[in-house]
Amino acid sequence: VQLQAFGGGLVQAGGSLRLSCAPSGGTLRGYVVGWFRQAPGKEREFVAAMKMNGDSTFYSTSVKGRFSISRDNAKTTVYLQMNALNPEDTAVYFCSAGSRVINTSVRVAAAYDYWGQGTEVTVSS
Repeated sequence: VQLQAFGGGLVQAGGSLRLSCAPSGGTLRGYVVGWFRQAPGKEREFVAAMKMNGDSTFYSTSVKGRFSISRDNAKTTVYLQMNALNPEDTAVYFCSAGSRVINTSVRVAAAYDYWGQGTEVTVSS
């Protein structure tokens, strides 16, 4: 599965962005799709995830209540709606997909098999 992530950009603090993640072909049925981010000089960290079979969603504590992960009905695109952005949200955001991700590993990057190229989000103060 080749993933494409897009929608990043420059936004002022308090603003919103919506990121999208889509496979280059096919659907995301049966996968767990995760969003991770990596800020300069920092390790990649979990942001949010969604099980494409069912509606389970997962969020990091730093974004819960501000970010929302969703999908389209055809399960071809996963979105990350980011509201109330602050400069600490500045990072490259990656989408990922895994077929064997379980609840206890959903926040672990190594559990995912496929990764998109990343899209950069910059939040100015």
